[in-house]
Amino acid sequence: MTPDSIPRLARGMKLREDKARAQWVVLGPERMFVPDEIALEILRLLDGSRSLGAIADTLATRYAAPHDEILADIAALLDDLAAKGVVTA
Repeated sequence: MTPDSIPRLARGMKLREDKARAQWVVLGPERMFVPDEIALEILRLLDGSRSLGAIADTLATRYAAPHDEILADIAALLDDLAAKGVVTA
């Protein structure tokens, strides 16, 4: 994904809070993922209108971290999730 890509959850995938387990999960047809805290922060920002660059800007500001590092980490995570069919751009 590039900084101009607009990532979103793939069709059929949903981010939901599982109150019984007290954790967030990504649900899809016949599968479920439990994101770690970092992935959850990123997934919460996937609204289908923000670019990868805008998401990196938000997180870099929120955590006072280097933008380029954040962008590279987000791109790697989303590329991995795209390969698994969880996100699309």
